[in-house]
Amino acid sequence: MARKYSKHGPREDLHVEEEETPAEPVPCWLCGRPTGQTIVWHHPVPKSRGGRDVVPMHPICQQTLIANFTNSELQRHGMDVEGLLLHPNVRKFVDWVAKKDPDFNAAITKKQR
Repeated sequence: MARKYSKHGPREDLHVEEEETPAEPVPCWLCGRPTGQTIVWHHPVPKSRGGRDVVPMHPICQQTLIANFTNSELQRHGMDVEGLLLHPNVRKFVDWVAKKDPDFNAAITKKQR
C-alpha cells in the first residue's frame, strides 16, 4: 500500500493555502437578494415533473415556494419568477424578507392547501 504522506517531509508543506478571494454572492432566484453562506439549489420545475435546471435560492425562499405551491403548479410556472410573484402570499413574503440579512432564517407556516 502506498503512503499518503512522505516519510521524510512534514505534513504541513503538503497543503499550501493560497489566498482565496471571496466569490461574489449570486442573487436568489426568487427574491433577488444576494445569497449568504447557505445556498439551496432549487429545481423550478420539480424533478418529479422532469425538471433538470437548478437555480440558487435562500432556504427560506425555497420553503415559501414549497408551502404555497404544489408540484403541478410549480411545473406550470416553470422558470417564470414573475408568475410566482403574482401570488399574494409570495409577494407579501418577498416584500417582508427584502430587508433581512442574506443568512436570515425563520419558521415558515405549513402548506396553505
